[in-house]
Amino acid sequence: MKLCRTFGLLLFIGVAGYSQDIKPIVIDTTSHWEKKNTLSFDLSEIAFVNWNPGGTSSVSGLAKGIFFRKYEKDQTKWSNELIMRYGMNKQDGVEWRKTDDAFQFNSTFGYRRDTVSHWYHSAKLTFNTQFSNGYNYPNTAQPISKPFAPAYTFLGVGAEYSNKAKKVNFYLSPLTMKNTLVLDQRLANQGAFGVDKAVYDDVTGEILKKGKQARTELGILITGHHKHELWKNITLEDRISLYTDYLNKFGNVDIDWQMQMDFVVNEYVKASIGTQLVYDDDIKAKEERDGEQVTVGPKIQLKQILGIGLVYNFQ
Repeated sequence: MKLCRTFGLLLFIGVAGYSQDIKPIVIDTTSHWEKKNTLSFDLSEIAFVNWNPGGTSSVSGLAKGIFFRKYEKDQTKWSNELIMRYGMNKQDGVEWRKTDDAFQFNSTFGYRRDTVSHWYHSAKLTFNTQFSNGYNYPNTAQPISKPFAPAYTFLGVGAEYSNKAKKVNFYLSPLTMKNTLVLDQRLANQGAFGVDKAVYDDVTGEILKKGKQARTELGILITGHHKHELWKNITLEDRISLYTDYLNKFGNVDIDWQMQMDFVVNEYVKASIGTQLVYDDDIKAKEERDGEQVTVGPKIQLKQILGIGLVYNFQ
């Protein structure tokens, strides 16, 4: 019995002494990834019943999703952003019509000389297309655009100024390759969105050579992104993209400029006003004349959105 107590005491001392050498397990929770996901849905509706001044009842909905991922460590930064929008409108006596449609992915990889500078040597990839067919309403017999008709890719190298504190981002690339895809043969035969159109027989009208479904350009790309708070709970965000091709009408600039003002009611409710201005010399406008669609020259495209809805942010 005494031997057992002695052995137990020695065992306790040994374990206690050994436990002092055991270092606690430290889990490194530091992550160099910044993540943000935003889902929102705007809804507007107006209804009339025996309304003497007249009017048309309608309902509109717009769904949006923004998914952001950024890796940043020392001199290296890699930003990725996926933006999706889709909107529909329904009026009395009129079929459902699309009001907004966008799928955009942006990825920028940058390296700077030190951790103080805001300038990066960068490579940038951008991809744009849409989810569903587009029509020149009320004509819905033939779409004027489709998913991947068009689709645009920009791939280039240049310099990027990124100031996280001021929420300013500016990118300049003197060497950017732009690819335009029109993966619908009917639209490609028409030469839509700047691709080479089909060659037809003057007598029979038969296609001698199909239109190309892709076009490649090389030029200068400038992009900018700025977001700041005007007043409490009111923010202004704008994005701009400018591109000109070296060989095809150098100095003729393609413009895509988006601005949005957000009014935050609370964590889950937000109102917004947005505009988008687009000009592309390769996009020819279409008009309805005598029941037929006629292709005319390029025009400035302008879109304006006003909505209030629900928003949900998560990581």
